[in-house]
Amino acid sequence: MAVKIRLKRMGSKRNPFYRVVVADSRSPRDGRIIEQIGTYNPTVNPAEVKMDEVKAIDWMAKGAKPSDTVRNLFSNEGIMQKFHDSKNQK
Repeated sequence: MAVKIRLKRMGSKRNPFYRVVVADSRSPRDGRIIEQIGTYNPTVNPAEVKMDEVKAIDWMAKGAKPSDTVRNLFSNEGIMQKFHDSKNQK
C-alpha cells in the first residue's frame, strides 16, 4: 500500500482550512484517512501551521511520501531536516 502525507481540504467556500493527514494514495483527496498529524490555515497572516513532529517523522520513516506542498510545510517547520538527521544517525 502506497501511503502519502497530504492535505485534506476543510472549511467553507473561499475560506480554506487544511488538515495534514496520512492516507492511502488511491483514496480521494477528502476521503478516507489513516491518521491526522497536523493542521494548516493559510487564511491568517502569517499562515498558521500546527504539526505533530514525532508522528510526521515516524510516518516518513515507515515509508510515507509527503506531497510537494506538505514537503514545503515540513521544510519550513524544520521537520525534513530532523528526519534526514535521524536517518543519517542510524
